[in-house]
Amino acid sequence: MPEEFKDYATTRLIIDCTEIYVEVPSSMVVQSQKWSSYKHHNTFKILIGVNPNGCCTFVSDLWGGRVSDKEITKKSGGVLDLLQPGDNLMADRGFDIETILPAGVSLNIPPFLGGRSQFTAEEVEETMKITSLRIHVEREIGRIKNYHLLDGVLPLSLAHVAGQIVKVCAYLTNFLPPLLLPPHVSDCNFMGYGR
Repeated sequence: MPEEFKDYATTRLIIDCTEIYVEVPSSMVVQSQKWSSYKHHNTFKILIGVNPNGCCTFVSDLWGGRVSDKEITKKSGGVLDLLQPGDNLMADRGFDIETILPAGVSLNIPPFLGGRSQFTAEEVEETMKITSLRIHVEREIGRIKNYHLLDGVLPLSLAHVAGQIVKVCAYLTNFLPPLLLPPHVSDCNFMGYGR
């Protein structure tokens, strides 16, 4: 476990969704399924999971941009199966998924205001801690998109292989140096360049 996770030692998975633009389908029904109100465009949405070292351990199938984070987590076969009692799942505020987690698995998301006007000092500190760790899934998503196969708008002619393209890009990132190293391992030693 990387040193950064010492306060969250039971973290098993950090999840987030990302979207890729897709050409506008001619069918109005398909358009409505792929419309993302967040991106204001037709998109495919993907759930990405990384371990505390930042290695990509889960990539969902592609979903229409309209699907919620909760729905994609619930219906993406296998992501919740990776968790065991005592594990902690880390996500951002949008993942209101506590009710669908397996028994004994906890959810670690930043606190909500819940009708109040501001956070307490403890809540601000907790939010900053979680955000500083959750950023690693964002960094992994950035690595996936660095392959540039997903730049621009994906033509519908590639829709049938889009999921494979995303998964190959995601799993290729695991051959890069880890985002975080376990304690007492230097970059040089990890990459085989040490003594």
